[in-house]
Amino acid sequence: MTVTIRPLDPQADRGLVDAFWPAVADYTRLERGDVPPPAELSEEYFTAAPPGVDPATGLRLGLFERAELTGLAEVSFGFPAPEDAYLGLMLLAAPVRGRGLGPRLLAEVEAQAFARGAPRLYLAVLDVNPRGRAFWQREGFQLHEAGRSVDLGALTQTASRLVKPLGPAARPAG
Repeated sequence: MTVTIRPLDPQADRGLVDAFWPAVADYTRLERGDVPPPAELSEEYFTAAPPGVDPATGLRLGLFERAELTGLAEVSFGFPAPEDAYLGLMLLAAPVRGRGLGPRLLAEVEAQAFARGAPRLYLAVLDVNPRGRAFWQREGFQLHEAGRSVDLGALTQTASRLVKPLGPAARPAG
């Protein structure tokens, strides 16, 4: 299997990202209660950032099997503290889940965040997503804050913020 991970360009890769969203409609529906048009999701992917963070300083990565986009990640820098990194989104297409690509994409995210000087990587996981939470915990993330209310599309969800220290000593055992 030929897998590559590379930065995504908002203009050159927009069509690939638009075409990706139907493969994650299950997650989008779980998160938002509906599935917005692909162009709307792509726009959000390329421009979203946490409060006070310039989206242009973020990292948008695509995971490809051969030439097909099968995963996305979006990382912002400077949240929640100025030195931290925040993984706002990481999704894999339904047909490739469970094949070890999630840890591979996450390892690239962590390496790039650490290379930019981030000592920690934060993320939020929805309480309605126990499989996602189990994945993050297997990858070494720990609870930082529980019970956060977030509005996503038509739904108000409860999420937990998780954190993982970055660097060579931060790899989970196993």
